[in-house]
Amino acid sequence: MKKLIYFTVLNLVVLSTFSQLPGSGISLESNVLDGVYIQEHIPTKRVVQYPHLREADVMWGKRVWRVIDLREKMNHKLYYPLEKLSDRLSLYDVIYYGAIDQGSLTVYDLNGLDLDDKFRFPVRPANGNISDDDKSSYKSLRDELISISKMVPKAEPWLTPNAQALDEIPISQWLSEKRATPFASWAFGWLSRGGFGTSSFEPFEASLLHLAWNQAVGPQAESPESWLVTKGAGEVAKILGEELKDDIELSSPVQEITDGQESIETFYGFGVNKTVNSSAVIVAIPPALRQKITFSPGLNGEYRQLLQRSPMGSKFKVFAVYAEAFWREEGYCGLGRGNLQILEEIADSGPVESNPGIMVSFVAGNKAAALNRLSDTEQRRLILEDFVRYLGPKAAEPLDLVVQRWIDEQWTTGGYTAFRTPGAWTGFGTTWQQPHGRIFWAGTEESTRWPGYFEGAIEAGIQAVDRAAAALDGGGN
Repeated sequence: MKKLIYFTVLNLVVLSTFSQLPGSGISLESNVLDGVYIQEHIPTKRVVQYPHLREADVMWGKRVWRVIDLREKMNHKLYYPLEKLSDRLSLYDVIYYGAIDQGSLTVYDLNGLDLDDKFRFPVRPANGNISDDDKSSYKSLRDELISISKMVPKAEPWLTPNAQALDEIPISQWLSEKRATPFASWAFGWLSRGGFGTSSFEPFEASLLHLAWNQAVGPQAESPESWLVTKGAGEVAKILGEELKDDIELSSPVQEITDGQESIETFYGFGVNKTVNSSAVIVAIPPALRQKITFSPGLNGEYRQLLQRSPMGSKFKVFAVYAEAFWREEGYCGLGRGNLQILEEIADSGPVESNPGIMVSFVAGNKAAALNRLSDTEQRRLILEDFVRYLGPKAAEPLDLVVQRWIDEQWTTGGYTAFRTPGAWTGFGTTWQQPHGRIFWAGTEESTRWPGYFEGAIEAGIQAVDRAAAALDGGGN
């Protein structure tokens, strides 16, 4: 009986001691034993490695993902402490300090709407640090691309040395063979999807030759976008439209172009047989839309093949309008780039010395197609989330958010311009600028200098007029 009583009293004393001293250990300040035992910190414990498992021994496998909701009571131990303690961190702080401060953890992204779970898209630290390996990988690939581009004849890219091999290899394959780091692969993906400004395509959609041609005809070192058009680029079309309003018919697409012996007859309009006769015709629409026109005599077979290999890029343009350009007040220029889930680049596109503040961005490539399948509400949420990542919480509530879905436009079907698929240049490129009798091609895609820009459209128009004049009267008029 005495033993039982003593044991019970001892238990009570021990339990009482633990309840009064929950934080046992040695105080770092006084080097005094604070409690009844020496507490070992987690970092001192040895990590137990998983035993080796042969692939031949695996009979069945399944990947299971779990969402850890820190708001649930059972997970509160991972949520707290809110502030870092000497011997304890919250789960968030463990991830943050491991990924950002120490670099011992690699955090991976699901690649936005693609929901990729193959650990292929590491998230870069928020402080913008880029490792030396990433810099070296990107720089060597960039230098190689520039070196190739210097050998590309701008008007005849199919004559580039080793053109066949360059045109057969997709950009993505080239990056893989060169062992590009994830950062370098993303950077070249951004260039392909719109960084050059001359076109927009995924790295697996176009060849290395086409990318080199883009660099040759639109070298970014010349700062092509250093100027903005007052009131926006759309004002140019309005001014030209007003000047030429007596010579323009809207909503009257060309249906057929027939080249007769005396003149060319162009049929146009919806359900109405309107015609116009001329000595020559200049067609200035994207290559993908030219196939909607019936030509008589028919187009050259090789040229049709080139058109079929010249799709428009997948692209949205996004404007976020704010009462004030708050980022300027905070000392930022408003230009940002990053591998976010939707918006890979933003830029200040508002009036230089006044409000409102206007941010412009693009949704490009497969992300545009995936985003287009979502509701307007979900599209808005995802777009604003990325604006907030770039600009902070003030970007969450714009006065207006304008999403221009170029892939839904009937008269463009995409943006910015067309691009060539692998093998198109060397297989059918010789027909690129060849006229079809007295029918000549224009549009920014036909330019050998800054295609995709206003400059390219203007130069292509001048080139088409000069060729038409030369064919008709030797260039006299």
